[in-house]
This record gives sequence, structure tokens and C-alpha cells, in this order.
Amino acid sequence: MITLKDILYKVTLDTVIGSTNVMVRNIHFNSRSVAINDVFVAVKGTVVDGHNYIDAAISQGAIAVVCEVIPAITKKEVTYIKVDDSSRALAIMASNFYGNPSENLKLVGVTGTNGKTTIASLLYQLFKKAGFKVGLLSTVKIMVDNKEFSATHTTPDSLTINAYLKQMNDEGVEFCFMEVSSHGIDQNRTLGLKFEGGIFTNLSHDHLDYHNSFAEYRDVKKRFFDELPNTAFALTNIDDKNGSIMLQNTKAKQYSYALKSYADYKAQILENQFNGLLLKLNDSEVWVRLIGTFNAYNILAIFACAELLGLEKDELLRFISELESVSGRFQFLISDEKITAIVDYAHTPDALQNVLETINDIRTKNENLITVVGCGGDRDKTKRPKMGHIASALSTKVIFTSDNPRTEVPEKIIDDIEKGVEAQNFKKTMSIVDRKQAIKTACQLANPNDIILIAGKGHETYQEVNGVRTDFDDFKIVKEFLKQLQK
Repeated sequence: MITLKDILYKVTLDTVIGSTNVMVRNIHFNSRSVAINDVFVAVKGTVVDGHNYIDAAISQGAIAVVCEVIPAITKKEVTYIKVDDSSRALAIMASNFYGNPSENLKLVGVTGTNGKTTIASLLYQLFKKAGFKVGLLSTVKIMVDNKEFSATHTTPDSLTINAYLKQMNDEGVEFCFMEVSSHGIDQNRTLGLKFEGGIFTNLSHDHLDYHNSFAEYRDVKKRFFDELPNTAFALTNIDDKNGSIMLQNTKAKQYSYALKSYADYKAQILENQFNGLLLKLNDSEVWVRLIGTFNAYNILAIFACAELLGLEKDELLRFISELESVSGRFQFLISDEKITAIVDYAHTPDALQNVLETINDIRTKNENLITVVGCGGDRDKTKRPKMGHIASALSTKVIFTSDNPRTEVPEKIIDDIEKGVEAQNFKKTMSIVDRKQAIKTACQLANPNDIILIAGKGHETYQEVNGVRTDFDDFKIVKEFLKQLQK
């Protein structure tokens, strides 16, 4: 138990009705989770307004309510705290409640459109190889040193983040690497955390279903760097036109990385093959098991970050050469028939183009490149024709299919994708709504030495249709179909 007064430390309070010297058992922003002696924080969400559930929280035993609008009728046994922004208050309260756990380890946030999961996950791998106890908060999974937990959001809510960071403190974790999404920044989920550093990967078309414009999306990402302390480092991809913008108002020490521009950390691709990359990182050569230009950027960011965190260069290069690709990120297999199947999370136009260009750079053009791709339902519709344009322009054959349709009609999503296909490329395309059948067809169309790319879902092991999730793993499915062809 902790006093309400202690939890509210550093929260700007507008009005207090009642006492803050009460003992609190827990904090919740979901009224259904509230129990006796808990604090309920009423947050105005994108779908639900927590203020509508204040009475429900009190009926379940809430001893205090933090809100932006105090109810017209109050109860004398309940303390009411009015704040300007409940989500900001919740983030600070969460840190206080769990003993400000981010201050007891070195926390690095990774933000940008593409590469967040790969960079955070590979940094986790690298620091484990270096002998440290390490934490990971990512889209794919959450790791408290060697303990694995499933992830539900790219950036969890502030209570969940701090609960995991507290667990990391208890386990003696020294470093934690965390994906920081634009949603997470906008909803103040990372407020109150002490970051040792921040990494910017790149910025391209994504999440415009949530943000009103690309400029707003960019500025939300920038907020993360604006809020870094002067004790932290800010590492940015200067090849991206938004890279320098991220650093404009930051108090953190500034560093850059690039393949094309002058930067503190430079990389050059010496060899690019399906089994890996030979890179020159500043003045040192290293062979890595990852593939493609986009992964050269990821490796360079990892190299720079690890050096800034104090790892010795020679040891660092050895660890980088041992890193293994992240689940669903350019994950590939080669069948007995010499058909290469690649599964990748590419679900934005920029990411899809990166993956297809990487494959085209490596292949000899004597093989077919068959792409299976869709777009998620209830998400940014403006990117769908762009995905169709890129897939059809850069592939030999394309099968448009379902991704996670959610509540939308799959055929309508595919229609939107097809609108981006230019006339000369239309003959390359076909549509198969059932994703499993689409993958099977791609395998049947493939000849020896051909390449199949299955894009969009990557590490996800489910498909969501009308609120129902069913088991669906692209990698397992293509592996099974290719095995059937060998019989």
C-alpha cells in the first residue's frame, strides 16, 4: 500500500476534493478492474471515455478518482482529483506507484515507421550475448531477461510498462530496449519514463487513420526526442529527410547514422546475398546474417547504440556477426525444390518496397518473384492503392489476399488495393480472398529457383475476422505447402 499523495508526486493538480493522505492498493483506468481502495483514472480514449464509468468504479470500491471533469454529484468518502490531462497524470502516477523503475536501468526507446522491432529485438540479443541481464518491450514479445510474455500493443499502456520495468528491476536487469509507437507517444504512455537514449529509424506513410496528417504523425514522433533529458543520447538516421527534424529541440546529446550522408556512424554494403550482408561499419568489416539495405540501416543503428552504451568495438562486432533475424522479419526458407519463401511484416508501402527491392537486388531475374500481400481492415485506407502499385510493379506475379480484415469486407479491401495497379501490370495480378489458399496457389505457381514473398503479417500467428482471432502463421503454412509439393 502507498499513499495517494505519494502516487500524485509531480502530477499537476487543478482541484482536490477530499484527502490525499489515504492508502491506495492499486491504480486502474479500466473500471471493471477496480477493487476496494483502488484509484480510478478516468481517461478520454479514442473510443471510450472513462468519465462515463466513474460511478461504476466507485461502486466497485474506488477510494479516489482522477479525472478531467469532476462529477456534478460527489461522494464524501471518495477523493476527487481534477487534472488537465488524465493520460499524462496516469503515466506519472504509474511510474510513482511502481517506484520509478526506469531510473534503475538503462532504457532505450526506438521509434520510426519501420525497423523498430528489429532494432529493439537485436539489441536485446546483442546485450544478452555480452553477458548482461536485459529487458525487451516489443511488438513481437516482452522479455524480462529470460522470461517471455506475450505482447498486445507495440507500446503497452503506462501501467503495464511500469509493471514490467519493476519486474526487470527485481530480476536485476541492467538494459531495456523498447519500441515507442506514435500511438504510445500521443497517448502519453511513455511519459514519466527516464530514457538513456532514443533511436529514430525512418518515417513513411503509416497510421494516417489515427493521425490527421503526415505532419502530425512526424511531430508526434518528434515529441519523444523533445522530451529526452540532457543525460540521454538521441541517435537519428540522417539519410531520412525527417532525421534532422527529430533533433531540432532535443536536449539530448546528438548522434547520426547513415549509408549515404556524412554521419557519426557510417555503413557501406560490400556484399548483399540471401545468406547475409558484408558491411563496413565505420572502418571495420563485419559479416551479418541479415539481408538487404534496410537491415544495413538496422545493424548500423545497433552498432551505434551499443557503442554509445559503452560496449567495446571488437567485442561488439563479434556479437553483431552472431545475431539472428527476428521472427517475421525477412524470415526465409529454401525448399528441396530450391523455391525460396520469405515471410515479412512489411505492411506499409515503404516497407514493402524495401523488401521487394532487396529481393530484386539479389535475384538474377531468371526466377519469378511471386508476392502474396493484403492490407489490414479498419486501418489507414489511403495506403492500400500504394501497396497494390508497389507489389505489382516490383513482382513477376502478385496475389492480392486478406490480411486481418477485422470488421471490413475482405473483397472491398482488395478492390482498394487493386486501384493502385497500373494497366501494364494488371495481367500479373490475381485475387484470392482466402489467405491460406493464396499461399497455396503461390507455392503451386512457383518453379525451382523462384521466390515467394508473403508480406504483411510477419510474426503474427493469428488472423482477425469480425472480432474473432483464429490461428494463422504464414511461415508454418508456406513451409507445409512447400513440403507437400516435394511428395
